[in-house]
Amino acid sequence: MTARTKLILSPLVDNNPVTLQILGICSALAVTTSVATALTMSLALTVVIVASSALISSIRRHIPSSIRLILQITIIASLVIVIDQFLQAFAFAISQRLSIFVSLIVANCLVLGRAEAFAMRNPVGPSMLDALGNGLGYSLILLVVGSLRELFGLGTLLGVPILQSTAAGGWFVPLGVMLLAPSAFFILGLLIWAIRTWRPEQAEPDDYPLTHAAQRSEP
Repeated sequence: MTARTKLILSPLVDNNPVTLQILGICSALAVTTSVATALTMSLALTVVIVASSALISSIRRHIPSSIRLILQITIIASLVIVIDQFLQAFAFAISQRLSIFVSLIVANCLVLGRAEAFAMRNPVGPSMLDALGNGLGYSLILLVVGSLRELFGLGTLLGVPILQSTAAGGWFVPLGVMLLAPSAFFILGLLIWAIRTWRPEQAEPDDYPLTHAAQRSEP
């Protein structure tokens, strides 16, 4: 695997920003009631993170260290405003459903984190690939959570009936709890557990190994 390919593929599972780094959790919990909102949020964040990383990387040698965070936030905020206005103009219904969460991309630690940790230290090309990989990793988790919530909460995917509900003469009883915020929290927790079971190296090391070993050895 080449270095450029690794920049894109690594954040999908091995270094996923949501399941491993625990970044962008708020939007992952709030906008995943349906695939449509999850997909729109994913596209918006991916466009912002790629564009902001490209811009910040291209001027990184001209940014005084004393104002770098202010400038990074200004660039990100400007891009978010453009995306928000675009959604209001061409996808107003989705924009209303996303509420303030598109605007809160400005405060998303994933976007600012990649700008500060990678774009400020690397050329434009690798910075854009790193941003794209992290955007895709974030999108993957949102789409998985959104698909599960919409499927079991409404019996649909992207509004298309998949499980025939009892109201339409079928067998499926929609689980209303899946449309509530706590369901996203539990689905995300189970997803993190499943990935760390599959990839044990992602689990955090035991902070008190000697204490736990002593407890297990007691009669």
